Amino acid sequence: MKSLNNSPLRSLFAILLGLFLVIWPELAVDYLVIGIGILFVIPGIIGILGYFLRDKKNEILKPIFPVEGAGSIFLGILLIAMPSFFVSILMYVLGILLILAGIQLFFPLIEARKRTNVPIGFYVLPALILLSGLFIIFYPFETAANTFWLFGIVSLVYGVMELFYWYKFRKAADEVSD
Repeated sequence: MKSLNNSPLRSLFAILLGLFLVIWPELAVDYLVIGIGILFVIPGIIGILGYFLRDKKNEILKPIFPVEGAGSIFLGILLIAMPSFFVSILMYVLGILLILAGIQLFFPLIEARKRTNVPIGFYVLPALILLSGLFIIFYPFETAANTFWLFGIVSLVYGVMELFYWYKFRKAADEVSD
């Protein structure tokens, strides 16, 4: 009896995901935030339902209303209703963190330069990190979309290669078993 091989299904999923991310990277960013919003709403609803559906007869102390559940629902609804706003905030925070990281990497080099010769190549990585942060600050939406676009290309390549390997090695395995 032959076992079920998930390789074609996995590669089809990767190809479809890659196509979606390459064709509509801006939508992918928004859908990711919407998905995170849904993941905030669900536990909030469960917490509030648990509060209202509890067994009130056997209570010694009345529990307080689950404020964190209501807050989770509120934040989830905001994420679902305004995904682009939250993507921009996230990208600005990421840009600021990269700028600070780039600047922070320059300080040891400047200190070391007082005592020894520091080759110019050591400054490349901090400069790239700093420039990446600046690019994200000035082009937050393009950066987010480009990240998903790049991930889509990698997903497409993975899916095609997985399908190719499955076909090639299945064919070789069939020839060996004959």
